[in-house]
Parts: sequence; C-alpha cells; structure tokens
Amino acid sequence: MDDVFKALADPSRRALLDGLNSRNGQTLRELCAGLDMARQSVSKHLAVLEAANLVTTVWRGREKLHFLNAEPINAIADRWIDRYHRGRVQALADLKTALEQQPMDEFVYTSYIRTTPEKLWQAITDPAFTARYWEVTFDTDWQPGSTMTWQRHGVVMADPEQVVLEAEPYRRLSYSWHTFTPEFAKSVDLDEELRAQLAAEPRSKVTFDLEPVGDLVKLTVVHDGFAPGSALPGMVSQGWPHLLSDLKTLLETGRTMAETAA
Repeated sequence: MDDVFKALADPSRRALLDGLNSRNGQTLRELCAGLDMARQSVSKHLAVLEAANLVTTVWRGREKLHFLNAEPINAIADRWIDRYHRGRVQALADLKTALEQQPMDEFVYTSYIRTTPEKLWQAITDPAFTARYWEVTFDTDWQPGSTMTWQRHGVVMADPEQVVLEAEPYRRLSYSWHTFTPEFAKSVDLDEELRAQLAAEPRSKVTFDLEPVGDLVKLTVVHDGFAPGSALPGMVSQGWPHLLSDLKTLLETGRTMAETAA
C-alpha cells in the first residue's frame, strides 16, 4: 500500500492517471503529447505507477499500451475505507468510482497474487473454485476450439460460439464471452431490450495471462472485442474488479470475502 500512496501523492503522476482515465490504452508518445513534460520524465513517472500496479501495460504488435489499473484502488477501498470515516477518504472513494466507470474499448486489470501458476490456473478453470468466488461453472475440456457451457445458479448457457480460444496451461487462457440468453437475463434482472442488444453484438472475449514474479503470480485480465457503443464494457468493468479481488482473497486466505464476513 505504501507504494500506491506514494505514487498518488505526486501531481504529475495523478495527471497521467487522469489522462488514462479519460482515454485508456495510450502509448508513451500519446501520453507525452497531453502533458507539459519531457519524454524521460513521463517514462520515470510511468515506472513508478507501474511499480505501484496503478498502471499496467499490454503489447499490441510493436506498440506498448498503458492502461489504468483499478486493482490497488479497489484493495484500498475494500481493506481500508470501511474502517474509517468516509468523509476523510472521499477522494479515494471517488477515484475508485472513476476507475470502475471509465469509458473504454477494452478492460485491462492486473493483480499480483501470492500463489503459484498451477494453483491460479486451477482457480480459473476448476468448477470447485469458480463456483466459490464467481458463482459460475464451466463445462469444457479446456482445449482450443472446444465449446464451453456456462452455468450460473441453475441457468445453463450453451452456444456453438462459446469456445476456448487459447489454452496454454499455467500461462495463458482465452475464451469467448457467454451468450445473453433470456434465462440469464431473467436471473440477473437484465432488461429485455438491453439483453437483445447485447445478444446481437459480436461476441467479446476474455484473456488471462499468468506470469510468475518471485513468490507471486502476476495475473493480467483483458476483456476486449466489444462492439462500438456497447453497454457491455461498463457492465464488465463493474463486475471484474470485485470478482478478481475475491479470487485473490480465496487463493491467499483459503476463503472468499463473503465467507470471511460470514
């Protein structure tokens, strides 16, 4: 947490975060264009933000894109804000809200989890784990090209286009997002007009990248492929931070946040 607070204390670094909050996924050149700072200074500030996990990067061909990462702010909110008078930490609460509601073409989220790649892979594929923190299970053999059947609270979502796209155990997993069926919409109180709109859009995808870092695993989740103007990015940006925070808690403590609070 110390690295996060130190990173946020500098106005230039906050300006960089504001720039990414306005338009996520920028190159170093694009970030420099919006600030009255030398390229070297911007690079140094970005290095501090990356070290604090407030910024994460994804390569697209030869371009290195920078994304604002909500995980540290969510961690502060979950672990600290509720312990103190909210009036004194409203700035952090506002920043958390801004991070979760930022407009975007793709969702990128990075978390460092004290576990092993093998255990993390099991946690994102094994129904015994996914049912605990996600309340979702997958019926698939996790082979590229294989179909996936999603099940949530008794609702079954099956479709030929729900498939595993990539599967490299303990390193990378990618699959297409689920179908928005009427049964699913009813189970989550999703408006029928919005459901029909989402069902008609091209299918998005989610990718999990696992990278060992000492006794931690760096987990980067990218959800992309959204249709222009889709409501789905805003919807998943609300859900992913809480889901991944619960995944981290489960792997590091053996219990989900709900189980801990019970």
